[in-house]
Amino acid sequence: MNVNPESQGGSKDTLLWGLVFIILAAVVAGNWAVGEYFKEVHTLVRVLGVVVAIAVAGVLALQTTKGKATLAFARESRLEVRKVVWPTRQEAIQTTLIVLAVTAVMGLLLFVLDGALVWLVNLITGV
Repeated sequence: MNVNPESQGGSKDTLLWGLVFIILAAVVAGNWAVGEYFKEVHTLVRVLGVVVAIAVAGVLALQTTKGKATLAFARESRLEVRKVVWPTRQEAIQTTLIVLAVTAVMGLLLFVLDGALVWLVNLITGV
């Protein structure tokens, strides 16, 4: 029997996503509108409240099916990045210099070609 993984979360996922969006909307509204009324509250306290609210929303989002899939993807990506063979400093410098040299040569070639075509069009049109 084929079961769509998207449909496995159901109403629990819908409820959790709703809570996430409500929390995030409350953070935005609280910082925008209510911020005028709480000017006397220290900025650090307000920022800390925003960070905590976003962290709570993130934890709730990770409890959903898509959140768990995203977390698994991030873990697998991290493992893949560890497998990458990064170039040495010398290789990176040499490659960068080669790219700069080829770019300069191609720029000069296109400049000469453009000038020749402009001269040819002026010769043909008599301008």
